[in-house]
Amino acid sequence: MSAVIRKIVTVVEETHLEMGKTIAPPTRRAAAIAVIENPFAGRYVEDLSPLIAIGEELGELLSKRAVAALGIDGAKAHSYGKAAAVGENGELEHAAAILHPKMGAPVRKVLSKGAALIPSSKKRSGPGTTLDIPLGHKDAAFVRSHFDGMEVQINDAPRANEIMVAVAVTDSGRPLPRVGGLTVNEIKGEDGLR
Repeated sequence: MSAVIRKIVTVVEETHLEMGKTIAPPTRRAAAIAVIENPFAGRYVEDLSPLIAIGEELGELLSKRAVAALGIDGAKAHSYGKAAAVGENGELEHAAAILHPKMGAPVRKVLSKGAALIPSSKKRSGPGTTLDIPLGHKDAAFVRSHFDGMEVQINDAPRANEIMVAVAVTDSGRPLPRVGGLTVNEIKGEDGLR
């Protein structure tokens, strides 16, 4: 089963100025969001494997779109994250089926690595909901400068029988990071932590 996509929205956020200080180059985050039909809306289904396959499909599609929006090669990405919101006739397990079993592998392939877990969030809500996509460094979870998030919204999604699915990618960490921890230059990228 392939995703039945109603719309795709891609958002790029650039921060050029923070607390009166110029950010050069600007920090950039991109999110690609698909609004899809929920094939199991309104009913309990034991076997969620069709949603798992949709997650794999969307992992590749959305990560490619986010990287293209930043205009970088996937290997140059710093952080990533994923999120989903099911409409009122869906259940959180529908979002989990899309986000967890198979979405990560194609995202990592587009980004040429990804040793760290991909941060994620899920919720049930209605049209116009805010989706908070957590972000973390793709190769080392302990890089505090990359603990972040990206907020996105689509005014008419998710409808009751839809799921809104997002992948976010960055080309940098937060602007003006200064809370210590592992730095990008210290990453080993072997265990996903450091």
